Amino acid sequence: MTSDRPDTTVDLADPDVTGPDADAPDIAALDAADPLRGFRSRFTLPEGVLYLDGNSLGALPVHTPERIARLVRQEWGEGLIRSWNEAGWYDLPRGLGDRIAPLVGAAPGQTVVCDSTSVNLFKVLTAARRLRPDRRVLVAELGSFPTDLYLTEGVGVAARDRRLLDRDGWTTDSLAGLLADDTAVLLLSHVDYRTGELRDMAGITELAHRHGALVVWDLCHSVGALPVELDAAGADFAVGCSYKYLNGGPGSPAFLYAAARHHDAAEQPLTGWFGHADPFAFEPGYRPADGIGRFLTGTPPLLSMAGLQAALDLWDEVDLTALRAKSLSLTSLFLELTAPLGLPSLTPAEPSRRGSQVSLRHPHAYAVMQALIERGVIGDFRAPDVLRFGFTPLYLSHRDVLDAATALREVLESGVWREQRFTASAGAVT
Repeated sequence: MTSDRPDTTVDLADPDVTGPDADAPDIAALDAADPLRGFRSRFTLPEGVLYLDGNSLGALPVHTPERIARLVRQEWGEGLIRSWNEAGWYDLPRGLGDRIAPLVGAAPGQTVVCDSTSVNLFKVLTAARRLRPDRRVLVAELGSFPTDLYLTEGVGVAARDRRLLDRDGWTTDSLAGLLADDTAVLLLSHVDYRTGELRDMAGITELAHRHGALVVWDLCHSVGALPVELDAAGADFAVGCSYKYLNGGPGSPAFLYAAARHHDAAEQPLTGWFGHADPFAFEPGYRPADGIGRFLTGTPPLLSMAGLQAALDLWDEVDLTALRAKSLSLTSLFLELTAPLGLPSLTPAEPSRRGSQVSLRHPHAYAVMQALIERGVIGDFRAPDVLRFGFTPLYLSHRDVLDAATALREVLESGVWREQRFTASAGAVT
């Protein structure tokens, strides 16, 4: 396996590794040299929990409750409606968008925070299709996060006009075989939510543009996990969420990117008053705002925006190069430590093709994950057989990775996962 750091292999068969005095010097050295280690204290993390599900819901930044409380007590409670101007509420969608912009490699004025990922995807898919009125085909992934596929139906793409890449993996060559002169839009995830595979954004975007197609990127599993370069790749549109690696909080608003070259011609379908050129003129007809503002629709969710605002205070300080290096170090270590367990990995071994998660297969993955969660190792399960572990560099250490891998070994070797309390589904969310 290609490694991006010194060999830190630890023998999980060695019983000394699992003891409280287990001191793996190379792992300790990696943590001591970690330039991001100071961020851990700026998150609220429960005692006795190893949280490996930040790729689904990020942890709580320490200062987020105070920021939300300030909005409620002062800006709303005392400022009342004046706070739309005095506290800057009205400008938050564009302002927060410009703060996310450096995380996705976008120049100012091309990113806006609003709505949910699904709603924003509906907007940009429709806008992209309208920019290619003489083409009818949309190319997407059969294995993409389901909302992406559902939205291709929602925007009116007929089944005969959808060309889908194979669920079990695809290559640039197989993608090229689906692109043609009738392709209007290519919709792809930058990082696959099940496998953690990272796609070549620049190369794929260039390939689609050679065929005259526009590209929409889903960044939900890459923003905050690794550097993203939308402008440099020539991307057309992108959407992403803020409650995973960005730590904006449950239900925090999504973001939408539209390349500046499309602003004048783009027509999005949800023409609400916040996207109007002059909302408080109260005109009976719709005139789109200039620039990225035309992709806004309704009143912003200010309470959840306050949570995202607090999270972005942390991100203003993060070196994305260091973030990526630590992410690869953590995932490489976990892959090495779990290799002796014999679980097939869906995640690419090559660092350049990997996001910030590791997905392992087990025929009873749900029960195994429930047994891990009882031991304080929180990952998640994806049907039918995927154990998914997210590695968030701002608050996880290499020691955490060792402890999580050790817990997985113990669960598998003991067979505790076979107990009925782990095999019976306890809730709707897995």
